[in-house]
Order: sequence, then C-alpha cells, then structure tokens
Amino acid sequence: MVKDDEELALMGEAALMGCRLFEHILGFMRPGLMEVEVAAELEHEARLLGAEGMSFETIVASGVRSALPHGRATTTQLPRKGFVTLDFGIIHGGYCSDMTRTVYLGKPKATERAAYEAVLEAQQAGAAAVHAGASCGEVDEAARGVLRKVGLAEAFSHSTGHGVGLEIHESPRIGAGQKIRLLAGMVVTIEPGIYLPGEFGIRIEDMVAVTRTGGEVLTPAPKALIEL
Repeated sequence: MVKDDEELALMGEAALMGCRLFEHILGFMRPGLMEVEVAAELEHEARLLGAEGMSFETIVASGVRSALPHGRATTTQLPRKGFVTLDFGIIHGGYCSDMTRTVYLGKPKATERAAYEAVLEAQQAGAAAVHAGASCGEVDEAARGVLRKVGLAEAFSHSTGHGVGLEIHESPRIGAGQKIRLLAGMVVTIEPGIYLPGEFGIRIEDMVAVTRTGGEVLTPAPKALIEL
C-alpha cells in the first residue's frame, strides 16, 4: 500500500500521461461519434505516448448512459447535448493510473450545471481531507457529506475511492466506516459521482498521493465544467 519515492515518481508520470490523453480527446470528441471510437482514439494515443497498455477497460458513457457507474464504451453515438463521462488509465513502468472527467456536449441546463458543481465540490472536499493519519471513512464522509447537504447522497452509490499501484484496485478502500488510516506514500483515488437513471451521471476522479501534511493531486487536468 505504501510506495517508495521511485514508485511514486513512476505513478506521477503515469498520471500526467493520462492528463495528456484527456487534453487530446477533448479535441477529438464531437456529437455523432460512437463511444467506441472515442475509446479507441484514446487508447491509440496512449500507445503513441509510450503506455504499456490500459490499466482497465476504458469507460466512455454518454447521454443517459452516463448514469451507468461502469458504462463501458458501446456503439452509442455521442449526443448533441449531454454529459460524457471518461474514465481511463494507463500502465507505465508497471504502475497504473486512473482518472475520470465528465464533460458536456452543448450547453447544460441550470440543474445539470448545479449537479456538476455539487460533484466537483464533493471531489475537492474529499481530496482536501487526504493526509497521513486520516481514516478512510473520514475521507469518504468529507466527499459524501457535501452531496448529502444538497440531497444527492442517495445518487452516490459506490465508495469514494481506492488504492492504486501495480493493480488498478488495491487497498485501502476509501469507503463509509473504513477505519484504516492513511499513511504517507499511499496513492488513492478520490472519485465521488452521482447517477440519476434515465437522466445523466457525473463522476470526477483524481489520483492523490498521501503526504505527511496533506494530499498531492497527481492528475491536475482541468475539473471546471468543460462545454464542447
């Protein structure tokens, strides 16, 4: 669970490669493309950047399919108007990266924008709660509590995050009631989301390295709502 400096350096490089992929795919996506085309472009670019492979099957979930927490890419076409969730990671030097961004095609409604802002606030609160000595349950509650205040906690159906390293899912689990305390050198994801069946879903995820004084976000790609 605890990475040494060499491992942390490799994971930081892997995370930044993911950010470059996100920047690339923003210039590629447009309404009418199939989700699988977006996933294929992202994976092709990852190989060109030197990735050893993807750390898990790329998730591209658009429109009402964004309400699926694990919406693997399908032949569904990207809508003219709606959210698109991108959850992906690469393997670099044997270590995994993992990040999620949700963007909007077209112009969002006020309710959609408010929902996005709530998830973003929850994600930032969770990341801010990461530090050596914090319990995993406390970090989960920092994120979940934000969504509870706006009546969206029931739409958040999974844990706030997990450890990542040689495997894409490692201990510890950042979940409700988890008493394991974070140690400097751990790398965890912070990925709250909301899922409203038949409407839309939103998830935002960063990799965060635990330090003695706080958490270092390894995936600094933009998180403010991007409209394409």
